[in-house]
Amino acid sequence: MYLNLDSRQINRCRAAARKIAEDVHHHLEQYSTVAVERTVLRLLGIDGVNRFDVPYPNVVIDHLKASGVLEKGAAFAMAHAMNTTRLTPQAIAEAVDAGTLDLSTCMTQSAPDMTRLLEAFARVRAAIDKQSAYRRHHRINPHDKPLPDKYVIVATGDIYEDIEQALSAVDNGADIVAVIRTTGQSLLDYVPHGATREGFGGTTATRENFRLMRAALDEAGTRHGRYIQLVNYASGLCMPEIAALGALERLDMMLNDSLYGIIFRDINMQRTLIDQYFSRVLSAYADIIINTGEDNYLTTADAYEHAHTVIASQFINEHFALKAGMPSRLMGLGHAFEIDPAHPDSFLLEVAQAQLSRQLFPDAPLKYMPPTKHMKGDIFMGTVQNALFNMVTVMTHQDIHLLGMMTEAIHTPFMSDRALALDNAAYVARAMASFGDAFEIKPGGLVEQRAQTVLNEATALLEVIEQEGLLATLEKGRFAGIGRGRTQGKGLEGVFQKDALYANPVLDTMCTALKEDRPDEQ
Repeated sequence: MYLNLDSRQINRCRAAARKIAEDVHHHLEQYSTVAVERTVLRLLGIDGVNRFDVPYPNVVIDHLKASGVLEKGAAFAMAHAMNTTRLTPQAIAEAVDAGTLDLSTCMTQSAPDMTRLLEAFARVRAAIDKQSAYRRHHRINPHDKPLPDKYVIVATGDIYEDIEQALSAVDNGADIVAVIRTTGQSLLDYVPHGATREGFGGTTATRENFRLMRAALDEAGTRHGRYIQLVNYASGLCMPEIAALGALERLDMMLNDSLYGIIFRDINMQRTLIDQYFSRVLSAYADIIINTGEDNYLTTADAYEHAHTVIASQFINEHFALKAGMPSRLMGLGHAFEIDPAHPDSFLLEVAQAQLSRQLFPDAPLKYMPPTKHMKGDIFMGTVQNALFNMVTVMTHQDIHLLGMMTEAIHTPFMSDRALALDNAAYVARAMASFGDAFEIKPGGLVEQRAQTVLNEATALLEVIEQEGLLATLEKGRFAGIGRGRTQGKGLEGVFQKDALYANPVLDTMCTALKEDRPDEQ
């Protein structure tokens, strides 16, 4: 199947999105956040919590902020301290916590020698490189697979129960397992520590929980002879920190949207946009696929009337990712099957939207989300809705196929629910494997007209955003009908302007490596 689209119009969309992303980056590059600085510390090897369960990265950044020197950056302070004390970053953090070391007394007004600091980062970087190499060796590129990867979620709140649920799903054919994060964690300005057994609506994202699930999926993958991918969330107030932990524990995909936290979690837009840049550089360096969240727009706004906002956001997410050095093969741009089933020709309208995304972003491993908004608790009707969704997924060559559950809107899925969903998806995939290549879209017909209408509206929206700026657009609520103030929202107090001596050689090293290692992908 193929839509006849105007390449010049698509180029206009990309030009507008590029200008939008560049304007935001230029405006915010003079700022950093506490989450970025904590991530620098984690990438120097600082981990663990003190006797009050406060993570050591938080201890150090809170100390620098209280001392009035955070504006110079964590790397500036740590480099001075390492050169003065000859201690490791972890030992420095523990000394700060114990009250035996004041980092501000180690600092001078001159730029420090970064040699020791970069040696510490090199050790962490080597661990990330090892995980990335393992993944590249074992993971099959989505575009090299004839059928989409089947993606399921687990969300019990107990990591050990999650593992049992995940293994059951793998036994039934799942290719990707996402551990849903516990409700409200995106609003915590710290990363909890250790294995957890209590969560509401999901399981706490911690490094130990990542490690436990990764080990379990590796064992299952060995047993089944295929690599099983693991997903969690690099979003919220700890977006870059969790990206770092995911890189260290070999997560394969991370939910990472440039706008989701602003719109749906009321996180300050400046905080989110600064954090997303660092998190995407890190994800690109670690070869982690990001999943963006455009599907969420359609859970609050009508999917027929606001389909163009999904396309516009995909273009913006694409250029924020490119700005961070991320190649298209890591951009799991999101969209969803959410048109009201009572709408006439809803199936063809969904085909138009999915095929439009597929052609606009041919090299991206698109993540296609199932019906949720219009699932009413009727499991028989839900099964039909999911089957139609599965058909569109295969017909339009989507890559990451998040399976719909017949029990959506009733309860968190049972193992049996996932097994039935996997059977449904597998049957449709086999039966329709070549369907999309066997039929042509009628020129000027309903599908092509709908796709062109959506593209026209997305083009107009992008050009408006280009003129007024993304921050003003977010204030006006053009995405999902939800407006946010640029000086409002959670986490604004964690944004600060960089001092003239500010340095972040950790970020600079990763950016340089991306340019040197992947010049053909820039």
